[in-house]
Amino acid sequence: MYRVEKVLNHNALIGILENTTQEYLILGKGIGFGKHISEIIETTDEHKIYSLKESTERGDKKELATSIDPVYLEIANEILDGAEEAFKTIDRDVLLPLADHIEYAVKRSKNNEQLKNPLTDDIRVLFHSEFKVAEAAREILSNRLDVNLTDDEIGYIALHVHSSIMDQAVSQAMQMADAVRQCVSMVEKETGKKIDTQSLSYNRLLNHIRYMIARTLKGEVIKLDMNDYINASAANSFQAATKICKELSKSLGRDIHDAEIGYLAMHIERVALDEMD
Repeated sequence: MYRVEKVLNHNALIGILENTTQEYLILGKGIGFGKHISEIIETTDEHKIYSLKESTERGDKKELATSIDPVYLEIANEILDGAEEAFKTIDRDVLLPLADHIEYAVKRSKNNEQLKNPLTDDIRVLFHSEFKVAEAAREILSNRLDVNLTDDEIGYIALHVHSSIMDQAVSQAMQMADAVRQCVSMVEKETGKKIDTQSLSYNRLLNHIRYMIARTLKGEVIKLDMNDYINASAANSFQAATKICKELSKSLGRDIHDAEIGYLAMHIERVALDEMD
């Protein structure tokens, strides 16, 4: 049971866990309706409960929770419900940063301002399932606030959804998407061909780069080295992959293991062959 500390609106309040001093944000239909400070309430499985103990990048969680319009807390909670349905297990600690982002996204939309996201197309492919969940925000905001978000804004929301299912900050996901974009651009430069973003080989290339970067950031190493074989059978692609891995290592601030070169070259070769068809 919880003691009501502050009612935010009909569907949100801050409560203190009984016999403790720990504060929680509690969301759920009607949870705050008619409630008074110090009143004791019970929660059910339908309510979502968020600890306000830790701090965020923006500062104290309680201060952030009370500074955000409660409607955005509800909307962020609804998006995370969709993420939980899609991915089963998520970290709901992204609620406040997500709600904060959505609130500012709505303000930008109402002021006819656009937050450009040069990585939207890459995010859509790299984090396809997350982007699909994030797109629910478009309908929710349209129905509740008569606001239409751009794909660029949806892309940023998708990064928050990704953060909820992976042990990875939004900034790290953005770094990965940026590194992938750099890598694809370098592949196009080295091959002298524009990659068909609708092709299967492109999707495979992006996903390979995604996991290559993830392995590099985690310090994981591929056990099977195919460099000699790939170098002999696809020398141009291997040379391009070598150059790309070197440049990407500088961007990431981490050395990409030599064994990754052969696998990247294999995907570059597939792209090059597709473009010749």
